[in-house]
Amino acid sequence: MGYSAEHLVIVVDDDPKIRESLENLLKAAGFTAVVFPSAEETLQSGSLAQASCLITDVRMPGIQGLELQRLVKRDYPALPVIVITGHRDDHVKQNALSAGAAYFLYKPFDPKTLLHAIHTGISSSAQGA
Repeated sequence: MGYSAEHLVIVVDDDPKIRESLENLLKAAGFTAVVFPSAEETLQSGSLAQASCLITDVRMPGIQGLELQRLVKRDYPALPVIVITGHRDDHVKQNALSAGAAYFLYKPFDPKTLLHAIHTGISSSAQGA
């Protein structure tokens, strides 16, 4: 199933290299990608209402990824959230999944795995709508 630019994927990560890499991957896969360096900027942008999927890092300055996930799930319960982190922590993983994350991936991850997670999340969200 192909996805057009109407599928907006938001990436939140404080690492500029990760943001650039994910933006390039998403655009190459046919998504519209919008990247933010912080949860605060994401929340202030107004773009969550149009999003098809949110990808957030766990550890960031200010509002951290799991708190962003909580806020997003409160306001946009059907929006799939994919949580990524470079720190192996099964407790954090369990908390994210228990709070409704569609997927939890440890960096570095295979780009195909991330794209599969996005496709699955969007498909599941569309079926639930």
